[in-house]
Amino acid sequence: MHLFLSAFQWVAFMVAGSIAAPIAIADLFQLSPSETAGFIQRTIFVLGAASLIQALIGHKLPINEGPAGLWWGVFAIYAGFSGTLYSSHKEVLTVLQGGMIVSGIIFFLLSATGMLKKLTSLFTPTITFIYLMLLILQLSGSFVKGMFGLSGEEGTLQPIVLLGSVLTILIALYFSSHKVKWIQQYSIILALLAGWLIFAGMGLGGKVTVSSSWFAFPEIFVFGAPSFDIGVVITSVFITFLLTTNMIASIRVMEEVMKSQGEPVYERYTSSGFASGINQLLGGVFSAIGSVPISGSAGFVTATKMYRVLPFIAGSAMIIVISLIPKVMNVFASLPAPVGYAVTTVIFIKMVGLALGEYQKETNFERTHFVAGISLIVGVGAMFVPPAAFKDVPVVAASILNNGLILGTVTGIVVEQTIKSRTDKPVKSK
Repeated sequence: MHLFLSAFQWVAFMVAGSIAAPIAIADLFQLSPSETAGFIQRTIFVLGAASLIQALIGHKLPINEGPAGLWWGVFAIYAGFSGTLYSSHKEVLTVLQGGMIVSGIIFFLLSATGMLKKLTSLFTPTITFIYLMLLILQLSGSFVKGMFGLSGEEGTLQPIVLLGSVLTILIALYFSSHKVKWIQQYSIILALLAGWLIFAGMGLGGKVTVSSSWFAFPEIFVFGAPSFDIGVVITSVFITFLLTTNMIASIRVMEEVMKSQGEPVYERYTSSGFASGINQLLGGVFSAIGSVPISGSAGFVTATKMYRVLPFIAGSAMIIVISLIPKVMNVFASLPAPVGYAVTTVIFIKMVGLALGEYQKETNFERTHFVAGISLIVGVGAMFVPPAAFKDVPVVAASILNNGLILGTVTGIVVEQTIKSRTDKPVKSK
């Protein structure tokens, strides 16, 4: 029973954090209700399979896979090319399928050549601190907007949604700091259920779509055979290098959490790179969204004290099974979005502590302050630039400039390595 509840809590966390991306992308490409349901199913199936693959043959840590924000951004940019560069939405989606397949191949090459391992040396405590702070700051805007009731079509503050969100946060904080160990351990699932009940009582419960089938295996190449053009190939190369940034940072953060429990640290990046290659291929073959290890897992593990990987493996397997049952998927999809935002906010509060822990590991604070200052200004500043400003910018550049998390992290790496190359030069003897 303990294993089942722990696994189910992972299921709730993974689905709640992943369901928004396929819904938003389906809306961008004007998919029909049945196509949207299939897209959600395939995406959740791929995320469950990707998490299981990483846990068994990849990094072997309890880090769930979620829809990569980079791919989400590329999908959004390419959606605007329908009717201009491409004849229809379906043609765009076949091109993106090809892009994820290319990304998978590049992951294999990076891992096989040892380049991925070399990239890990760039992730010093300063860069990890910058990455975590930018991640928290970037997502905090979505969390607050969602809790204000601005995540849907409504463009103004919804007081009743805000009230329900605040109550959910207070309950989540209460459960996560409870003296009774089992309540603290299952605080996330208890908070999700409590929030769901609160919103249902307020008449704000999500609508449950009734499916006619009990079982449906995800189809492959739903939108047609994958297409490959030079534009998407170049984009995929850059996206893959940026995805390695997310992957390495997520592993580094979780390793720090696990180290406190006596878990040995060893080279995980090469095997995780191969697993990520498989996962990108799955995203392309099953016409879903490319995945990436989610750094928020560290906050979830810290909040629930679920350090063992076995419940995570069981939860990933449950995700795969659930994705094959449309009726169950429809119930999960009906979770009110503000509840997910409220509970995830509590998880990310723990992430601030992890970020500050990385900062305290540095000894050269003058350099850290300078690097962090530039990176946070660039990264946070980019978050305030509207996406429409990049409509005439090449996709490769737009995918970087329109992502404050990546732009700020890359800026930090460049600035820190530049300073180190100048200050660490050996002094020539006369």
